[in-house]
Amino acid sequence: MFHTLKSKLKQLSFKHQNNKVWYYFLNNLRKLFPSFIFRNRFEKILKSLKEFDVEYIQKRVDYYNSLLDGTILPENTPELSQLKLGKKLKVYYFDSHEYTRFFDPQLKAEFLFGDIIHIPEVPSFVKSRPIKGDNSNSIVLKLDKIRHFRLINDTKQFVKKKNMLVSRGQVYQSHRMRFLEMYFQHPMCNIGQINIAGDRQYLVDRMTVDEHLDYKFILCLEGNDVASNLKWVMSSNSLAVMPEPTYETWFMEGTLIPNYHYVLIKDDYSDLEERLIYYSEHTDEALKIIENAHLYISQFRNNKQEDLISLLVLKKYFERTRQKVTC
Repeated sequence: MFHTLKSKLKQLSFKHQNNKVWYYFLNNLRKLFPSFIFRNRFEKILKSLKEFDVEYIQKRVDYYNSLLDGTILPENTPELSQLKLGKKLKVYYFDSHEYTRFFDPQLKAEFLFGDIIHIPEVPSFVKSRPIKGDNSNSIVLKLDKIRHFRLINDTKQFVKKKNMLVSRGQVYQSHRMRFLEMYFQHPMCNIGQINIAGDRQYLVDRMTVDEHLDYKFILCLEGNDVASNLKWVMSSNSLAVMPEPTYETWFMEGTLIPNYHYVLIKDDYSDLEERLIYYSEHTDEALKIIENAHLYISQFRNNKQEDLISLLVLKKYFERTRQKVTC
């Protein structure tokens, strides 16, 4: 009982959290306005492209959407007007509607909400996709961003942090359980599971993000798809520690460079202690990785640019599937 109450109180900490109340208020407010208002603004938004690095914008658009021209959608592909707010996965609807409202509701598109780790047969908008292989049918949008896109301001200096790895997370997957089995009692690790269901031998108290920031190393293990904490860890003054990612989102995890943006460990986790000791002793290299991570993060901080890229990803989808986009 006490453990459950303490965990719930930890969840009430709003420091370093996205504002969910404002998120839901803003998105419900958007639904009250007819879509033609936003479609009339579309051309003006597209003209703002000249304010940015056009080559960079196009590179990102092509990364998220690599559909070939003339791609044919099935006849039964739903129209944008059929995208409705349901009881589940509301954030996926809201994050899609934020940009689909700028387009003709009769345009057709497929959306797959949730943790998607397969390549769909039909070109579809997804939050996540496999990095390797032909993933051109997986068109990435910035979905579930209230959870996944949390960027923080860490005022704690790396050199003053504990020479330890910290991790708190839901542990249902076999690879996450294997990590706990290997390092739960390790002197350089403060790790554990926070889900009560299942085996409780690794159950520990929750920690706030601010408490995580007391440690030099933060574990970023993939779960159902990507490691959801990777964005805020890379925006902190701690080092993200993880194997090479296998899935990616709007964050473009597939472009991250090992030991340049994050500390790479083997897929079997066997070199963890060696990597922690190395970067504890080589502070200059650790600080350089943090600097590189911050520079990588900076490209996602311009909201106007992010909105423009999102609209262009959608526009490209409609154009490549031979649908007419009017401004």
